[in-house]
Amino acid sequence: MTADPTAASARDLPPQYAPAQVEGPLYERWVERGYFAADPKSDKQPYTIVIPPPNVTGSLHLGHAFQHTLMDALTRRKRMQGFEALWLPGMDHAGIATQTLVERQLMETEGKSKHDLSREEFVERVWRWKEDFGGRILGQMRRLGDGVDWSRERFTMDEGLSHAVQTIFKRLYDDGLVYRAERIINWCPQDLTALSDIEVDHSDDAGELVSIRYGDGDASIVVATTRAETMLGDTAVAVHPDDPRYAHLVGTEVELPLTGRRIPVVADLHVDPDFGSGAVKVTPAHDPNDFEIGQRHDLPSMTVLDERGRVTAPGPFEGLDRFDARAAVVAALREEGRVVDEKRPYVHSVGHCSRCSATVEPRLSLQWFVKVAPLAQAAGDAVRDGRVVISPASMSQRYFDWVDDMHDWCISRQLLWGHRIPVFYGPDGEVRCLGPGEEPPGEGWTQDPDVLDTWFSSGLWPFSTLGWPEQTADLAKFYPTSVLVTGYDIIFFWVARMMMFGLYAMDGVPPFHTIALTGLVRDERGRKMSKSKGNAVDPLTWMDAYGSDALRFTLARGANPGTDVPISEEWVQGGGRFCNKLWNATRLALLNGASVGELPESGALTVADRWILSRLHATVAEVDAAYDSYQFAKATDALYHFTWDEFCDWYLELAKVSLAQGGEEADGTRLVLGHVLDVLLRLLHPIVPFVTEALWTALTGGESVVVAEWPQALPERADGVAEAEVEAVQRLVTEVRRFRSDQGVKPGQRVPAKVTGLGVLSAHEEAIRTLLRLSEPGAEFSATASLPIGKVVVELDLSGTIDVPAERRRLEKDLAAAQADNARAVAKLGNEAFLAKAPDAVVDKVKAQLAAVEADIARITQQLRDLPGSGT
Repeated sequence: MTADPTAASARDLPPQYAPAQVEGPLYERWVERGYFAADPKSDKQPYTIVIPPPNVTGSLHLGHAFQHTLMDALTRRKRMQGFEALWLPGMDHAGIATQTLVERQLMETEGKSKHDLSREEFVERVWRWKEDFGGRILGQMRRLGDGVDWSRERFTMDEGLSHAVQTIFKRLYDDGLVYRAERIINWCPQDLTALSDIEVDHSDDAGELVSIRYGDGDASIVVATTRAETMLGDTAVAVHPDDPRYAHLVGTEVELPLTGRRIPVVADLHVDPDFGSGAVKVTPAHDPNDFEIGQRHDLPSMTVLDERGRVTAPGPFEGLDRFDARAAVVAALREEGRVVDEKRPYVHSVGHCSRCSATVEPRLSLQWFVKVAPLAQAAGDAVRDGRVVISPASMSQRYFDWVDDMHDWCISRQLLWGHRIPVFYGPDGEVRCLGPGEEPPGEGWTQDPDVLDTWFSSGLWPFSTLGWPEQTADLAKFYPTSVLVTGYDIIFFWVARMMMFGLYAMDGVPPFHTIALTGLVRDERGRKMSKSKGNAVDPLTWMDAYGSDALRFTLARGANPGTDVPISEEWVQGGGRFCNKLWNATRLALLNGASVGELPESGALTVADRWILSRLHATVAEVDAAYDSYQFAKATDALYHFTWDEFCDWYLELAKVSLAQGGEEADGTRLVLGHVLDVLLRLLHPIVPFVTEALWTALTGGESVVVAEWPQALPERADGVAEAEVEAVQRLVTEVRRFRSDQGVKPGQRVPAKVTGLGVLSAHEEAIRTLLRLSEPGAEFSATASLPIGKVVVELDLSGTIDVPAERRRLEKDLAAAQADNARAVAKLGNEAFLAKAPDAVVDKVKAQLAAVEADIARITQQLRDLPGSGT
């Protein structure tokens, strides 16, 4: 291109894009100018996303970066479309995780445990820790470019949200939807608290399966267990009511070994007669299924393990840790001749505390529960009747499977950090639940020591963050929120709870219109990322190396709804190359006078100009459709191919012709260049905000692309004639390039050529020659190769452009290798013994190899014929 001296704005752009110098200052400028602040008094249509609150203990991992990129892209686009867009930030207090960290710090720095402090002193230490370390992830969000409204930042333990928690607990209590009872719960013997299902990680562990004979003779029965120590708390043996093997035992008693107790044999439909011996031991205090059997048959519940997992049953095992007791009990049973069989190792699923990895113990405990049946019914109905849409729709069944079969939710935790349960117990057994502002009862009353599950407060997030229970302007404007973007892995634990609480607290109005479920970020081989596997990546490392836009672009390009996202450093490097390509293309266009202004009529534009405008507005429509269906990968891929393939690789080259000619045609091309870049940078901004801001402001002189108008697809720009004409040029150029490559001609080497039969493509001959490095034929021109491409014939003089003898030797060597491969494949397929013994898949593979090598032989043979001096 020929430089235009009027292109002053190009001088504002450094020759090389340096993300580290651009990103930080731009983000602070956006925040200072208030671009991300939402106004509840605005008459614009609201668009709201509340951030899934990351744990205050955490730091930004790739999963955060992935979902934040998508939420930011949605919010930025809607802001540009004229919506009053609010993306509300905040953090979760993460009860057990935070308390564990502070306890560890307390021990390391002062040699103290939480028991050495009063409750108030320990909680004060946690708040101090939160202030010192809790803001790391907020700084990382700024690095990523999160366009959140920082003025509305919330924390699940702040005063307003604590007020909301107490309000809804009181309402649930008064409505009979919160109750206290003894139930089997997940218990961590190390952290000494109940756990929610999401706080339990299951893994296949190697243990032992011991089969034990209870009773003697005809009155004996064999049961199997992986937790032999719990037999000390057995209160029955259960069999299926239709199992003829044990019909004579139902209603009788057998002696429980090692204890001298006699326990009944009961019939229960829960028992699978085809599994094992068809009989199961029943320990109601230490197994959820056994607890249900115990309830149906009015069995006593004997707790034989304390909160630390130590045996409490009187006798020789008292005081032993559960694992030591397991070995001791099996040894004692073996000594008495009660062990019928031992399978070791026996691999089975075992639950572990997600925080400390201790083996979780099912335990009968007095806890607080939410009665979920009516709440879950409402949550299911809101999706069934279309008030809430799940995207992708294929994920809906997973949601229904959960809400339609939800068990009552244990919400109490034996922790110090969290929202304390607002229930007081009187000296005479009275129970009183207090709402906000109500004074605690007098002397002799004590408050429940437990705190609420973290998911209880985060379940209120979509409306508590907007000021509920007060009828605030924010709540009126921005609730219900527009879309929840979250991973499919927490659809059960967080999404369902927000649905239940939102519908309950907000008079049947769901907390969001759409649930857009994403997959999980994996490594390039599809494996879950973890420190133990050595494949976990700190996203800041990649952002430091390649820029935040590069990471965002890579994540968005892999974001197919509900599908896991593989990522590698190589792909992030590719994202960086894309940003550099965009930078260089824009700078080049500016240096050649690209400007933004009113475009000439189509008749005054070149075919190439009309083509790129047609493709641009088709891309706008494609990107809009993809965003509206949460197809981020499709939107990003469409923008990638338009930018790299159509604009950079083709249009910039085609535009050189009109720019070189000058005059009105060149002026029109400069305006088209500016228009395409203006629209393209606005389209790309939600995904790569930093590089597009720097380029768009340099191109247009506008205030900021953050507040620029989102492009509209213009149907009148569709130009089928121009598209067909340029596509014909592309086919011609592609075929000749392939031939040049096959012949070993260097990409930059100029080759004399005659081009005939162009017809309507004659206007593009100069561009074709430029793209193909074809020089005009001289007096000594002698065609050594002729390429018919449709009606066009390209004759090339390759003499002097390649080392013909060396190229012939290379091709002949390749041909010999291909012929040898061909002979081996033919021999295999002609071998009856091979065909008789080999699996179909192996035979099909050999046939495919034969077809491929035959194609190689034909290609190489033709290349040899095409060499200069071949005589054909």
